[in-house]
Amino acid sequence: MNEFDQARQTFFDESRDMLREIEDALLVLESGGGDAETLNGLFRAAHTIKGSAGLFGYEDVVAFTHEVETVLDRLRAGELAFGEELAGLMLACADHVSSLLAELESGNTGETADRDRGTGLVTRLRSLYATPEATTRAASPAVEASSDAPASGPCRWRIDVRFGADVFRNGMDPLSFIRYLGTRGELVRVVTRLFDVPPADRFDAETCHLALDILVHTTASREELEKVFDFVRDDCTLVLTRVTEGAPSVETTGTGAVPTEGGTEPVVAPEVVNVAMTRQKEQRAEEARFIRVQADKLDELISLVGELVIAGAGATLVARQIRHMGMLEATQSISDLVEEIRNSALQLRMVQIGDTFARFRRVVRDVSHDLGKEIELEIRGADTELDKSVVEKIADPLMHLVRNAMDHGIETGDERAAAGKPRAGHLRLNAYHDSGSIVIEVQDDGRGLDRARILRKAVERGIVPENTELPEDEVFGLIFMPGFSTAETVTNLSGRGVGMDVVKRNIESLRGTVHVASTPGAGTKMAIRLPLTLAIIDGFLVTVGRSSYVIPLDMVVECIELPADIPAHAQHFNLRGEVLPFLRMRDVFQVEDSVAGHESVVVVRNGTSRAGLVVDRLLGELQAVIKPLGRIFRDLQGIGGSTILGSGEVALILDVPALIARATRNSTLAGPATAGIPRSPGRLLTEIPSSLERE
Repeated sequence: MNEFDQARQTFFDESRDMLREIEDALLVLESGGGDAETLNGLFRAAHTIKGSAGLFGYEDVVAFTHEVETVLDRLRAGELAFGEELAGLMLACADHVSSLLAELESGNTGETADRDRGTGLVTRLRSLYATPEATTRAASPAVEASSDAPASGPCRWRIDVRFGADVFRNGMDPLSFIRYLGTRGELVRVVTRLFDVPPADRFDAETCHLALDILVHTTASREELEKVFDFVRDDCTLVLTRVTEGAPSVETTGTGAVPTEGGTEPVVAPEVVNVAMTRQKEQRAEEARFIRVQADKLDELISLVGELVIAGAGATLVARQIRHMGMLEATQSISDLVEEIRNSALQLRMVQIGDTFARFRRVVRDVSHDLGKEIELEIRGADTELDKSVVEKIADPLMHLVRNAMDHGIETGDERAAAGKPRAGHLRLNAYHDSGSIVIEVQDDGRGLDRARILRKAVERGIVPENTELPEDEVFGLIFMPGFSTAETVTNLSGRGVGMDVVKRNIESLRGTVHVASTPGAGTKMAIRLPLTLAIIDGFLVTVGRSSYVIPLDMVVECIELPADIPAHAQHFNLRGEVLPFLRMRDVFQVEDSVAGHESVVVVRNGTSRAGLVVDRLLGELQAVIKPLGRIFRDLQGIGGSTILGSGEVALILDVPALIARATRNSTLAGPATAGIPRSPGRLLTEIPSSLERE
């Protein structure tokens, strides 16, 4: 990718970020929040998109965003009132700009864009202008054009530009315009002036007080010269005048204040200039602390770190086998450093979920308008971090849950009023860390799930036998069955029974689970539990038969020895006064060879649920690089992935949430604990091996 392509991609990435800022600002203003600075930020974002698009010659984007700017400028001047209708128009304009940019990024030149939609939006924007004359002036508000006819050949142009106060704050450097003009012709004269400079004690280094008087000899047209200043078009006063050849020229001056027609301008004291320069350097240094890195480069780094983890484990295993103390110490130091590198690399890919949550403000606004409902969105835990790859894959399931809650969960205003509720429904998005996982909740205060109705539908479809008693969580889990729906009417949003099964499948593909809790008349909460990362985890290695398995370490609670007097058919035992369901992993994986020695129980936890996994041997902790399973193993129950050990052996990673659910279900079907099951859980294994060496 050459420099131009890199700059072009940066433009698209930054424009998407600014469009999200525009959308967020519009939603804040529509809700009655925000202030003048919010409106100024909105204007700056639109202005920056326009100026950047002009550099790449994207005239459709420039022309359209200019119309948007004109309306925003009138909003800032107090000539227009911001309301719901204007918010809807500006949001539609942001969508149109996003569409234009998407087509340009894909390689189209913009000819295939929705012209009718753009034309209609421009018409609506221009209808907000006061008069036709004002519309004409708004087409180029920063330029006072002279009456000179276009030049047919080389000529001299006098360019008088007075920069606005916020030019520095918007990241513009006036000297860059002089340098660029020098590429379009010969700079005959450059005079710099200062204006409106306050006393030294009130001088702000970020406020621009600069004007330029430039004489350039060029073949460029007026329009081409005006485009040089596109970045500051609406933040400066610009006058272009064609100069007759032979007019006296003046030598270029420096950057100090010079006499003007109205007298002399105030000169800034040297100490003030020094302070200004220092503050600007500090600002540039602060900006230099952050760089934009392509996601695929981070993915490649994580992959290489994973291979380094595997290679390090192999070296450690060899050192233990030859029992070389010096090499053991060296490999241990390397392992510690690799672990730090791993943690740092994974941290680079961690992002806050707040950006994903913020996108739902627009969704809630549009969908609630379509449904004729009043719905308020509350966001909590926006600063909760998780892997970028997880964020990207969870967005669609979240979208479906949010839409489903608004469509089926939250009632209309009249229904809520009749039930004694506020007319406005409440939807909450929440995220937090728990036991090495991230939990994302979608909660509404609507009508809740109808347990009897769900069970009746399941019986009608033959999913559940008639007169079957199921626990509440299993009844609610039926809504994730393919094609299952209790909706009486089908809407554009939901009701066809398509989607909830996809939601669950997508979540499970991320090694996650979804749990439903609901109270009739009070609302429903969908809790999604996900791992923090899909790349590298700390694991606990065990064996069952001749095979090795890895249990995610953050889900391991403790390890105990399985008592010899527990019946072979038992599905649970009493662990310090609590019934603990367990699975014999030999039965799960159908291992038929005999057990050598005592079996052990690894107590695992997922949220508030706990279970025991009976294994043959405990081999200790390790770093596991997660490798996805092939397509043929996609529906394999109880397995969430694989990893490569230092010996080169492949070990499967256990899907702990699925195994806990299976153990709980088996224990429920087996009935309550019997008196014959001992209360003692056996000897607690306080010394867990920390190496991977097998005896």
